[in-house]
Amino acid sequence: MTDLQVKSTEQNGLHLHLGATDKFKTISIMLMVNAPLQEETVTARALIPHVLQGGTKDHPNRKRLKQKLEEMYGATLTADVQKKGEAQVITFRMDVASEQYLKDSVSLVEEALTLLHQLVYQPVLEDGVFVTQTVEQEKRSLKQRIASIYDDKMRYANVRITEEMFQHEAYRLPPYGREKDLDQLNSQTLYDAYQSMLEQDRFDLYVIGSFQEEEVKQTVSRVFTEQHKAVNTVKPTKADKEIEQVHIVHDEQQVKQGKLHLGYRTHSTFSDDDYEAARVGNALFGGFPSSKLFINVREKESLAYYAASQIESHKGVLMVMSGIEFDKYDRAVEIIQEQEKAMKKGDFSEAEVEQAKGMLLNQALEALDAPRGIAELSYHEIVANHRKSIQERIENIKTVTKEDVVRAVSKWELDTIYFLKGQGEKA
Repeated sequence: MTDLQVKSTEQNGLHLHLGATDKFKTISIMLMVNAPLQEETVTARALIPHVLQGGTKDHPNRKRLKQKLEEMYGATLTADVQKKGEAQVITFRMDVASEQYLKDSVSLVEEALTLLHQLVYQPVLEDGVFVTQTVEQEKRSLKQRIASIYDDKMRYANVRITEEMFQHEAYRLPPYGREKDLDQLNSQTLYDAYQSMLEQDRFDLYVIGSFQEEEVKQTVSRVFTEQHKAVNTVKPTKADKEIEQVHIVHDEQQVKQGKLHLGYRTHSTFSDDDYEAARVGNALFGGFPSSKLFINVREKESLAYYAASQIESHKGVLMVMSGIEFDKYDRAVEIIQEQEKAMKKGDFSEAEVEQAKGMLLNQALEALDAPRGIAELSYHEIVANHRKSIQERIENIKTVTKEDVVRAVSKWELDTIYFLKGQGEKA
């Protein structure tokens, strides 16, 4: 258990979150940049963090940037883009050694904050825009990453069911962008999108590890001098569409194993009182190897190579994923829905509820054993625009009862059934 408190302040519109603790040998610095998922900007924003890693004003290429990181006792720098509800979040991460474990007296946190600031606010430019060679190289890399998702059929099926289930909602968009947008992007259009990001997006900076809070506040104030626009995060939108008829979609490809995915609207998100009960419900349903889907669909009936479910915290979505033989489609759909009905009828024991809660608590405690995990857990409050501390969430899980779970899962509604089958195969 942790008694770490993440303290939040605001400097020039930049939201600063500090978690000072001597528990770790490294310090994690994470800058989250939050904007609405939008068709017009999703691919440009997905490219920006990769182009920015091409170099800064003082370290103008990847090689020089890497040398600088090595000089900082092997510091690491990464970036990625994620979807959280209907927000697209760009995250820059730096990890540096805690200064107390170094022989030399250096201010690694200040160096790391300065380098991160340069990366985001002082990129290397060519004629006032991003370097064309870097942009084209990153466009090719993104195209390859998107193609790799097509080759990973479980991920592909997840992309397709999301597109079908949320046809008229921003949630349908993939956070890593779309291949069809790439030809429209060049050094100028991407730089324009970058400028818009600096002016319009919400910036949250986390520093977790061993440091003096006041010193870090002063460093951030000195380094991050830009005035950020005072914007809230994207207002969470639940998956509350009224379902008149289950949407069924079958695709065909040259695959050897069928991918059967079922999408449910849970009507529970992070800010709802029954959110933790819904998470316990998912743990019982398909979240762990002891769950109903794993035991009944995979083990007892031998219908699936794998069967599991996962819950999304900010949109209110539960996805069931399974890999099956093509001719097992009808029986697999039937038995998955039987498990859903059993959950709603309370066909599980108090002991199973306690076991599911224990696994969720272990999962949370494992995340709290790393600075990055603490920042990730804390950021849920920002995305949801709802205060619910990590400690409060842990206590909420402990108090969930069987009746709470039944009440939460009774709201689940099946929206879409997606099946990826072999060409010419019947289902």
